[in-house]
Amino acid sequence: MTTAETSERTLPTGRTPVVTALLLIVAGAVGLLGAFALTIDKFTLLENPTEALGCDVNPFVGCSPVINSWQASLFGFPNPILGLIGFVAPIAVGVALLAGARFARWFWIAFTAGTFLAWVFVTWLFTQTVFVIGALCPWCMLVWSVTIPLFWVFTVWGLARGVTAPDGSGVQRTAARLLPYSWVLPVVNYIVVATVIVVRFPLLLPTLF
Repeated sequence: MTTAETSERTLPTGRTPVVTALLLIVAGAVGLLGAFALTIDKFTLLENPTEALGCDVNPFVGCSPVINSWQASLFGFPNPILGLIGFVAPIAVGVALLAGARFARWFWIAFTAGTFLAWVFVTWLFTQTVFVIGALCPWCMLVWSVTIPLFWVFTVWGLARGVTAPDGSGVQRTAARLLPYSWVLPVVNYIVVATVIVVRFPLLLPTLF
Protein backbone atom coordinates (compact mmCIF):
# COMPACT_ATOMS: atom_id res chain seq x y z
CA MET A 1 0.00 0.00 0.00
CA THR A 2 1.40 3.38 -0.96
CA THR A 3 1.80 6.32 1.38
CA ALA A 4 -0.93 8.20 -0.48
CA GLU A 5 -3.35 5.29 -0.04
CA THR A 6 -2.53 5.06 3.66
CA SER A 7 -3.08 8.79 4.12
CA GLU A 8 -6.40 8.60 2.28
CA ARG A 9 -7.65 5.91 4.67
CA THR A 10 -7.09 8.22 7.60
CA LEU A 11 -9.83 10.54 6.34
CA PRO A 12 -13.52 10.04 7.18
CA THR A 13 -15.63 9.22 4.18
CA GLY A 14 -19.31 9.26 3.35
CA ARG A 15 -21.94 11.91 3.94
CA THR A 16 -21.26 15.03 5.96
CA PRO A 17 -21.78 14.11 9.65
CA VAL A 18 -24.37 16.84 10.27
CA VAL A 19 -25.53 15.59 13.68
CA THR A 20 -21.98 15.27 14.99
CA ALA A 21 -21.06 18.69 13.60
CA LEU A 22 -24.09 20.30 15.24
CA LEU A 23 -23.27 18.59 18.55
CA LEU A 24 -19.75 20.01 18.40
CA ILE A 25 -21.00 23.51 17.58
CA VAL A 26 -23.77 23.59 20.20
CA ALA A 27 -21.65 22.02 22.95
CA GLY A 28 -18.78 24.36 22.17
CA ALA A 29 -21.02 27.43 22.16
CA VAL A 30 -22.74 26.53 25.44
CA GLY A 31 -19.41 25.67 27.07
CA LEU A 32 -17.97 28.95 25.84
CA LEU A 33 -20.93 30.79 27.36
CA GLY A 34 -20.35 29.10 30.73
CA ALA A 35 -16.62 29.84 30.65
CA PHE A 36 -17.27 33.46 29.73
CA ALA A 37 -19.79 33.90 32.57
CA LEU A 38 -17.34 32.39 35.06
CA THR A 39 -14.60 34.72 33.82
CA ILE A 40 -16.85 37.75 34.30
CA ASP A 41 -17.77 36.55 37.80
CA LYS A 42 -14.08 36.12 38.62
CA PHE A 43 -13.39 39.72 37.58
CA THR A 44 -16.34 40.87 39.68
CA LEU A 45 -14.99 39.16 42.79
CA LEU A 46 -11.51 40.53 42.18
CA GLU A 47 -12.93 44.05 42.09
CA ASN A 48 -15.23 43.49 45.08
CA PRO A 49 -14.55 40.28 47.04
CA THR A 50 -17.65 40.72 49.22
CA GLU A 51 -20.13 41.23 46.37
CA ALA A 52 -22.83 38.57 45.95
CA LEU A 53 -23.03 37.10 42.47
CA GLY A 54 -26.27 36.54 40.59
CA CYS A 55 -25.70 32.77 40.74
CA ASP A 56 -25.37 32.75 44.54
CA VAL A 57 -28.80 31.23 45.16
CA ASN A 58 -28.47 29.66 48.61
CA PRO A 59 -25.86 27.95 50.84
CA PHE A 60 -25.88 24.92 48.55
CA VAL A 61 -25.94 26.63 45.14
CA GLY A 62 -23.54 29.48 44.49
CA CYS A 63 -20.57 30.43 42.34
CA SER A 64 -18.61 32.46 44.88
CA PRO A 65 -17.38 29.58 47.08
CA VAL A 66 -16.23 27.68 44.00
CA ILE A 67 -14.59 30.63 42.22
CA ASN A 68 -12.72 31.62 45.39
CA SER A 69 -11.37 28.10 45.98
CA TRP A 70 -7.84 27.02 45.03
CA GLN A 71 -9.35 24.36 42.76
CA ALA A 72 -10.72 27.14 40.54
CA SER A 73 -7.15 28.17 39.65
CA LEU A 74 -5.50 24.77 39.49
CA PHE A 75 -2.77 25.79 37.05
CA GLY A 76 -2.07 29.20 38.56
CA PHE A 77 -4.72 31.07 36.57
CA PRO A 78 -8.54 30.92 36.56
CA ASN A 79 -9.84 27.67 35.08
CA PRO A 80 -12.40 29.46 32.86
CA ILE A 81 -9.53 30.71 30.72
CA LEU A 82 -9.02 27.10 29.65
CA GLY A 83 -12.68 27.00 28.67
CA LEU A 84 -12.43 30.22 26.68
CA ILE A 85 -9.61 28.64 24.70
CA GLY A 86 -10.73 25.03 24.60
CA PHE A 87 -14.38 25.39 23.62
CA VAL A 88 -13.40 27.26 20.47
CA ALA A 89 -12.00 23.98 19.10
CA PRO A 90 -15.27 21.99 18.85
CA ILE A 91 -17.01 24.99 17.29
CA ALA A 92 -14.28 25.30 14.66
CA VAL A 93 -14.24 21.56 13.95
CA GLY A 94 -18.03 21.40 13.73
CA VAL A 95 -18.19 24.30 11.27
CA ALA A 96 -15.37 22.74 9.24
CA LEU A 97 -17.26 19.42 9.04
CA LEU A 98 -20.39 21.18 7.81
CA ALA A 99 -18.23 22.84 5.16
CA GLY A 100 -17.03 19.43 4.00
CA ALA A 101 -13.58 19.44 5.57
CA ARG A 102 -11.71 16.18 6.10
CA PHE A 103 -8.96 15.72 8.67
CA ALA A 104 -6.10 13.24 9.05
CA ARG A 105 -6.31 10.51 11.67
CA TRP A 106 -3.66 12.14 13.87
CA PHE A 107 -5.89 15.23 14.11
CA TRP A 108 -8.91 13.19 15.24
CA ILE A 109 -6.84 11.28 17.77
CA ALA A 110 -5.49 14.55 19.19
CA PHE A 111 -8.98 16.09 19.27
CA THR A 112 -10.45 13.02 20.98
CA ALA A 113 -7.62 13.10 23.52
CA GLY A 114 -8.51 16.73 24.18
CA THR A 115 -12.16 15.90 24.84
CA PHE A 116 -11.06 13.08 27.14
CA LEU A 117 -8.80 15.40 29.14
CA ALA A 118 -11.64 17.93 29.36
CA TRP A 119 -13.96 15.21 30.68
CA VAL A 120 -11.35 14.09 33.24
CA PHE A 121 -10.87 17.70 34.35
CA VAL A 122 -14.57 18.46 34.81
CA THR A 123 -15.04 15.14 36.59
CA TRP A 124 -12.28 16.08 39.02
CA LEU A 125 -13.81 19.53 39.47
CA PHE A 126 -17.17 17.89 40.14
CA THR A 127 -15.72 15.70 42.89
CA GLN A 128 -13.93 18.68 44.42
CA THR A 129 -17.08 20.80 44.30
CA VAL A 130 -19.28 18.16 45.89
CA PHE A 131 -16.93 16.51 48.38
CA VAL A 132 -14.52 19.32 49.31
CA ILE A 133 -15.99 22.77 48.60
CA GLY A 134 -19.55 21.81 49.43
CA ALA A 135 -21.32 24.11 46.96
CA LEU A 136 -22.65 23.79 43.43
CA CYS A 137 -21.78 26.44 40.85
CA PRO A 138 -24.53 26.79 38.19
CA TRP A 139 -22.15 28.00 35.49
CA CYS A 140 -19.74 25.17 36.30
CA MET A 141 -22.57 22.67 35.99
CA LEU A 142 -23.43 24.14 32.59
CA VAL A 143 -19.86 23.45 31.47
CA TRP A 144 -20.06 19.92 32.88
CA SER A 145 -23.36 19.29 31.09
CA VAL A 146 -21.86 19.88 27.63
CA THR A 147 -18.44 18.34 28.23
CA ILE A 148 -19.99 14.99 29.17
CA PRO A 149 -21.83 14.32 25.87
CA LEU A 150 -19.04 15.99 23.90
CA PHE A 151 -16.62 13.33 25.14
CA TRP A 152 -18.81 10.22 25.13
CA VAL A 153 -20.74 10.73 21.89
CA PHE A 154 -17.81 12.05 19.90
CA THR A 155 -15.53 9.22 21.07
CA VAL A 156 -17.99 6.56 19.90
CA TRP A 157 -18.55 8.44 16.63
CA GLY A 158 -14.81 8.66 15.95
CA LEU A 159 -14.35 4.94 16.51
CA ALA A 160 -17.43 4.08 14.48
CA ARG A 161 -16.37 6.22 11.53
CA GLY A 162 -12.87 4.74 11.57
CA VAL A 163 -11.21 8.10 12.19
CA THR A 164 -9.67 7.15 15.54
CA ALA A 165 -9.54 3.38 15.01
CA PRO A 166 -8.38 1.32 12.02
CA ASP A 167 -11.12 1.16 9.42
CA GLY A 168 -12.66 -2.32 9.30
CA SER A 169 -11.21 -3.36 12.67
CA GLY A 170 -13.21 -5.08 15.38
CA VAL A 171 -13.23 -1.89 17.43
CA GLN A 172 -14.63 0.07 14.51
CA ARG A 173 -17.37 -2.49 13.82
CA THR A 174 -18.36 -2.66 17.50
CA ALA A 175 -18.49 1.13 17.79
CA ALA A 176 -20.59 1.32 14.61
CA ARG A 177 -23.17 -0.97 16.20
CA LEU A 178 -23.13 1.10 19.39
CA LEU A 179 -23.30 4.49 17.66
CA PRO A 180 -27.14 4.72 17.55
CA TYR A 181 -27.16 4.15 21.31
CA SER A 182 -24.20 6.38 22.16
CA TRP A 183 -26.58 8.79 23.92
CA VAL A 184 -26.92 6.20 26.69
CA LEU A 185 -23.35 6.85 27.89
CA PRO A 186 -23.81 10.55 28.72
CA VAL A 187 -27.22 9.78 30.24
CA VAL A 188 -25.59 7.26 32.59
CA ASN A 189 -22.92 9.84 33.39
CA TYR A 190 -25.64 12.41 34.18
CA ILE A 191 -27.42 9.92 36.43
CA VAL A 192 -24.23 9.25 38.37
CA VAL A 193 -23.61 12.98 38.82
CA ALA A 194 -27.20 13.65 39.87
CA THR A 195 -27.20 10.72 42.29
CA VAL A 196 -24.00 11.88 43.98
CA ILE A 197 -25.39 15.41 44.31
CA VAL A 198 -28.65 14.20 45.86
CA VAL A 199 -26.78 11.95 48.30
CA ARG A 200 -24.30 14.66 49.29
CA PHE A 201 -26.88 17.46 49.44
CA PRO A 202 -30.07 15.83 50.75
CA LEU A 203 -31.50 19.25 51.71
CA LEU A 204 -30.75 20.83 48.35
CA LEU A 205 -34.03 20.11 46.55
CA PRO A 206 -36.32 21.52 49.29
CA THR A 207 -34.35 24.78 49.29
CA LEU A 208 -35.02 25.27 45.59
CA PHE A 209 -38.79 25.39 46.02
